[in-house]
Amino acid sequence: LQLVESGGGLVQPEGSLRLSCTASGATLGDSAIGWFRQAPGKEREPVSCISDRGRTQNYMNSVKGRFTISMNAALDTIYLQMTRLNAEDTAVYSCAADWDPFEGSCSFGEGWYETWGQGTQVTVST
Repeated sequence: LQLVESGGGLVQPEGSLRLSCTASGATLGDSAIGWFRQAPGKEREPVSCISDRGRTQNYMNSVKGRFTISMNAALDTIYLQMTRLNAEDTAVYSCAADWDPFEGSCSFGEGWYETWGQGTQVTVST
């Protein structure tokens, strides 16, 4: 099983991007998915997560109100809609799957996630 992220790129401050996370060989409906990011010279940090079937969404305070995590109707793609981006959002964004989560919950703890994608670069700059 592999996770693949897409949608990263260069965007100006206050711009928007939508990241996608898909799994090869599996659907994501029964899993919890987390988005994490790692900026240059910094440790990886959680951004947002969504529980199985999209029942619960959690956000770090730094992105609350600006980012939205969602699952499509086919339960095979997780989106991270990012708005009002700023330079502090510049990082490699990775999605990760917890294939056996507690129902209706998701965690920011990296240890819960078994499969990680390679990441997609998001750069916010003029």
